[in-house]
Amino acid sequence: MDYCDFRDLVTCSGENTTAVLIRELNRFLDQAAKPKPPVIWFEANACSGDSISLFNAAGPGLEQILSSIIDLRYSNALMAAEGPAAIEELAAAATANAGVFVLVVEGAIPVAARGRYGIVSWRGPMGTAGDAVTVASIVEWLGSLAGSVVAVGTCATHGGPSAARPNPSGSLGTSAALGRRDVINVTGCPAHPDWTMATLAHLLMYGPPGLDRWGRPTLIYGDTVHRHCQRRSYFDRGEFATGPGRRECMFEAGCVGPVTHSDCPYRQWNSYVNWPVKASTPCIGCTTPEFPDGSTPFFAPLPVKRPGSPPGGHKEGIRV
Repeated sequence: MDYCDFRDLVTCSGENTTAVLIRELNRFLDQAAKPKPPVIWFEANACSGDSISLFNAAGPGLEQILSSIIDLRYSNALMAAEGPAAIEELAAAATANAGVFVLVVEGAIPVAARGRYGIVSWRGPMGTAGDAVTVASIVEWLGSLAGSVVAVGTCATHGGPSAARPNPSGSLGTSAALGRRDVINVTGCPAHPDWTMATLAHLLMYGPPGLDRWGRPTLIYGDTVHRHCQRRSYFDRGEFATGPGRRECMFEAGCVGPVTHSDCPYRQWNSYVNWPVKASTPCIGCTTPEFPDGSTPFFAPLPVKRPGSPPGGHKEGIRV
C-alpha cells in the first residue's frame, strides 16, 4: 500500500479501517520478511477503558489483531500471571527486546509522594527488593529500553481524568513524566480501536507519523468534530438545542466540538453505529489535552466553561 492510499484509508474511511489495515500489514510483513513487532502494553493508573475499547474492535476482532499484527509480550489484562511472576515476565520481555519493542502506555503516571499513589510491586524488574516499585519507575525503566513509545488514551497522553483538579496524586501524561517529546499520543477517553491500530500500522510501515503540537497523529486529529458534524447545518442556521435529547446543534448545550480534534462524526463507535452527538448529547471533548477540566461544566456553553476562549465561540467554530 503506498502512502497516499494509507492516508486516504485512515482519513476518509470509517467502517472496516482496521480490517484493511491488518490485511495490508500482513502483506507488508510478508514482503519485508519481518517478524511481528513485539509490543508491551503497560497499564498505569487507569480504568482499563482503552484496553476494553481495543478488545471491542470489530471486523476483525481482538483475536485476529493479536494473531496477525502484533506480538504482544505483556499485558496485565490478558496474561494469566500476576504478582512477582508477572513482573518477571515484564522484565524478560523488555530486556529480550530492548531497542525494538513498542511500549504502549495506558493510564496516567502519578509522581507525587515519590510515586506511591501507584505501587506495582515490592520487587523490581531489575531484581531489587524491599522498596516500593512504582508506576513511575516502571514506565521510566521501560521507556529507556523501548524502541518507540505510544501513549493510548487521554490519561496516558495528558493526564486526563486521573489528573483532574485537584490532582492529589500529581498524575502526568507519559511524555511529561518521561521528559521526552517523541511520545506518540493517541488521545480519547477511551481511544477508538481504529486510532490505536492506525497509529501502530503507520509506525511499522512508514515510521513515526506526523504529529500536531500535542503529539497526536495529524491523520487522525487533523480536523475538528465540528467540521464533520452531522448537525453542522443547524449551527450554520443558528438553531441550537436547549439541552440533550433534541435534534438541533448541541453548541449551547455544552458541545466542545469546535475545539475538539477527532474524526468521531464519521468514524463512530460501538461497531461504527453511533457517537455522542448522533445520540443527542454534546461532545465533551475527550480527545483534547484539557479534558476533563476544560470541558466542565459539561452542559455549559464553551465560552462559559473556557473563559479564555473568545466570546465569538461560534465564529471560532466556523473557522475550524
